[in-house]
This record gives sequence, C-alpha cells and structure tokens, in this order.
Amino acid sequence: MTTTISSNSKVTLQFEIRLDNGDVVDSTFEKAPATFVMGDGSLFAGFERKLIGMAAGQRATYQVAPEDAFGQPNPHNVQTFKRSQFDKDMEIVPGMMFSFADAQNTELPGVVKEVTETFVDVDFNHPLAGKILNFEVLIHAVEEA
Repeated sequence: MTTTISSNSKVTLQFEIRLDNGDVVDSTFEKAPATFVMGDGSLFAGFERKLIGMAAGQRATYQVAPEDAFGQPNPHNVQTFKRSQFDKDMEIVPGMMFSFADAQNTELPGVVKEVTETFVDVDFNHPLAGKILNFEVLIHAVEEA
C-alpha cells in the first residue's frame, strides 16, 4: 500500500517557488531534499494543503494564492520616517533594504519605497505579500510522523 501525505505525515521533498514572471524565489532542487512534519510550521498551511494525498515519486506544480502564503500587503505596514533619522551622507534610493528594530528589539526588515528631501517611506510588508506563488514539488518519501 502506498502511503499518501496526510495531516500527520513526515515528508521528504524538494521544491521550487517561482513568481508568475518566472523569477525563482527559493529552490531546493540543487540541494539535498528537505524533511518536515506536516503542521510543524516549516511550510505555510496553504502549501501543505496542496501536498495532501500526494505520494513518494509524485511531482506537481500548484499556484498558491497570497492569502495562503505571505498575505496581502497591509498599508499600515508602510511607515514614514524623517530623512534626518538616517545618516546624512547615506544615499537612500527606492528598493534599498534596511534592518530596523521594533519595540521588542526584534529585527524587522523594511524596503524603501519613496525618498524625498525630508521623508523616507519604508515598507515593512513581506516582499512576497500580494504575490501569487507557483509551487513545484517532488515528493521523495512519506512516513507516519
């Protein structure tokens, strides 16, 4: 009997995540397969749901909606800073990534969206928020967790 992936499976797989334009976001196909237990937080639930019912040896490609991956961008996650809060000699351009610390001193990456002489808008949304992801997967092994 072939074991298929269920909510309590240990799964060994390789995967690739691509944007609609073909850009590869992450891939394990050039590396050793990864092993995880369904529900352990290694993959978003939206990715895991696509794996249910698959068996070792199967390969598939799925689209994963933003809501099942990194979510939709939240306009409240774009913050405006005074330009004077940055080093005056630093050239700041849209697309630059900065690392900020939140109130708990946790590292929080942000991407510069707009720069004026007096203000810098920084987007703290995940860079993949709002993106449809193409998820290709090759299942190597399925075991009971």
